[in-house]
Amino acid sequence: MTDQLIIFDTTLRDGEQSPGASMTRDEKLRIARQLERLKVDVIEAGFAASSNGDFEAVQLIANTIKDSTICSLSRANDKDIARAAEALKGANRARIHTFIATSALHMEKKLRMTPDQVFEQAKQAVRFARNLVDDIEFSPEDGYRSDPDFLCRVIEAVIKEGATTINVPDTVGYAIPELYGNFIKNLRERVPNSDKAVWSVHCHNDLGMAVANSLAGVKIGGARQVECTINGLGERAGNCSLEEVVMAVKTRRDYFGLDLGIDTRHILAASRMVSQTTGFVVQPNKAVVGANAFAHASGIHQYGVLKARDTYEIMRAEDVGWTANKIVLGKLSGRNAFKQRLQELGVQMESEAEINAAFTRFKELADRKSEIFDEDILALVSEENVSQHKEQFVFVSLSQHSETGERPQASIVFTVDGKEVKGSSEGNGPVDASLKAIEAHVKSGAEMVLYSVNAISGSTESQGEVTVRLQNSGRVVNGVGADPDIVVASAKAYLSALNKLQSKADRVAAQG
Repeated sequence: MTDQLIIFDTTLRDGEQSPGASMTRDEKLRIARQLERLKVDVIEAGFAASSNGDFEAVQLIANTIKDSTICSLSRANDKDIARAAEALKGANRARIHTFIATSALHMEKKLRMTPDQVFEQAKQAVRFARNLVDDIEFSPEDGYRSDPDFLCRVIEAVIKEGATTINVPDTVGYAIPELYGNFIKNLRERVPNSDKAVWSVHCHNDLGMAVANSLAGVKIGGARQVECTINGLGERAGNCSLEEVVMAVKTRRDYFGLDLGIDTRHILAASRMVSQTTGFVVQPNKAVVGANAFAHASGIHQYGVLKARDTYEIMRAEDVGWTANKIVLGKLSGRNAFKQRLQELGVQMESEAEINAAFTRFKELADRKSEIFDEDILALVSEENVSQHKEQFVFVSLSQHSETGERPQASIVFTVDGKEVKGSSEGNGPVDASLKAIEAHVKSGAEMVLYSVNAISGSTESQGEVTVRLQNSGRVVNGVGADPDIVVASAKAYLSALNKLQSKADRVAAQG
């Protein structure tokens, strides 16, 4: 057994399945570049057969990323697998990850297939995939709730067909650490050719134990790959958190005895990039990447840390990127300094024109804020990427009036397919009035299911980052907007969400 733990990141596939967390092709590429800087071993770039957009994203990432293995998910059928292989053609190292459900519940209710039919389809899928690429991962969906005898039979067969990684998912987050660890161990002991494949764990967080279950699968079960996402992003309660698994293994190497290839100094930048791209805010008390993760409010804690950091800190903040989060730029900073910082943040722009446009926006922001933080830069670049595309709705300007005892009013100017329109409305507050002014003209009929405000940095002159989640006809989308004026940020977020609602790209449901 190797002493190297493989980190398989599925932020761009399983993480994106969170309602409202879908990303554009360019957003996926930007995150993939950051994952490469993080030195993630395997990047699951998407589910190529699910939509043309996902195919293009997988293809772009495969053609761009050089240091990480690029993976595409596929169902266990020839059409999906061929589509995945086509998208991965340009990759230095390509992996096809194929899956089929093996639990009695899923086989009967979802697949409407017999165990023997599933067994044959799993074998055929891996055999077909093995003729297209050398690196094949197989997952028995809902594996933890599957009959162990049947699971052993399937796994032995797919390894014979050429599967190089066997992933055992706790698809619905039902597992308990000790039981899950022993489940993996039992499978490895019973499958005769288990030593011919790397064993992997993929745990969901429905009971809050995804990280614990994954680590038990590694320590007790002998798994040597962990599937995880940045910030634990994922549908329902999320996936196993990459930053928590990585720092647990690194901090407690005395216990796990495993090596990692991850450059942990880029963890915080990855966390913030994913948060700002998807609009899923990181809670302040989140381990490793939360704003309070290295803060000490208690007097006795502060005293201890000042005397010796290891009295209350088991990790160094700088090891995960915390000391690099402030950018010393302002309105007097030059273009070269700005360009250099973009590169340090993992942001790559395609042309000098794009850099110039982003720099202009940076200077405009610097006139309004005395200090510019990395988060400000990422928010600015996100807006710049949106402005480069032909969005149906684009913010222009806003004015609003609110006074104690008076009903707030707002007037907004925005473009619809390039044509400028104006809207006005009253509301319970200036934000409510602004969004009603937009909706009065657009008439989307969408229901707002989330409105969230987050300060990008820690002062009153901070940019506000607003997330708006809309639901319409079964579709759920997130819109994100940033501006020092919260009302403007809210309007931008609402228009961003409306633009996403206009995208009709159909997606096929993947593995949970």
